[in-house]
Amino acid sequence: MDLHLVDGTYELFRHFYAVPEATDAAGREIGAVRGVLRSVLSMIERGATHLGVATDHVVESFRNNLYSGYKTSEGVPETLLSQFPILEESLEAMGVVVWPMVEFEADDALASAAAKGALDSRVRQVIICTPDKDLAQCVVGTRVVQLDRRRDILRDEAGVEAKFGVKPQSIPDYLAVLGDSADGFPGIAGWGEKAASQTLSRYLHLEGIPKDWRAWDASITNARKLAGSLFASWEDALLFRTLATLRLDAPVFGTLDDLRWKGPRAGFEGLCRAMGSSDLFDRVTSAADARGSSAATSQT
Repeated sequence: MDLHLVDGTYELFRHFYAVPEATDAAGREIGAVRGVLRSVLSMIERGATHLGVATDHVVESFRNNLYSGYKTSEGVPETLLSQFPILEESLEAMGVVVWPMVEFEADDALASAAAKGALDSRVRQVIICTPDKDLAQCVVGTRVVQLDRRRDILRDEAGVEAKFGVKPQSIPDYLAVLGDSADGFPGIAGWGEKAASQTLSRYLHLEGIPKDWRAWDASITNARKLAGSLFASWEDALLFRTLATLRLDAPVFGTLDDLRWKGPRAGFEGLCRAMGSSDLFDRVTSAADARGSSAATSQT
């Protein structure tokens, strides 16, 4: 079987800016939630059997203690932030395993689940569903891959190298020198995509880069300038790499069987009614029936 791991934070943000606003019976904004539920359901309808969704229940994480400039929830619309717990509750009611992250980030949960899932011989392929470049570090050959569902782009290890110019294991180093505006760290002055890919495709990790620029591979342009900038900001580079490195010890699942979709829980019909989405309930129960789940709404 394939294991599908979904970036719930990305999906919620994407749908928040793509679908009309809507409120449930209690007056809560749920437009993006409904969009994500339908998106995840479409995966199930197309054959996904084992899946988990990771969310940033709290945007801040342990990384904020490491670097004061790291991303926070500041500036994120309250009508978007308020939908995270609703999404988590709704996915669980739909029978989908959810990992709401507080100390860690959703990306850490996805990385942890991918690493653990890849160890199970029953898994044909682990598919990480997100376009986030951070997750490219988790790609392994053709066994662990990254899927941008919106653009329908699937990247294996060769695809990661083609896009970034470095191997997956070099992605944290690549982001360290290049910077990541989405996560709030600037990178190293003078380093752009070309410099990062040229250098790290040759030396793999920061520690492998010669301190003497004259020892650098001749194909790397501006070696003297790059070396001067990097080693003058060496501690920053190491810190930024730590920020970009995904953790593999986030709490996720016990066994792969925990992730098998078995149909919705008993409260799902009422939740759909409150959201004005009876069609969603009908589609979910049809999908459960198609899987032979006779107790489609009896889970506790």
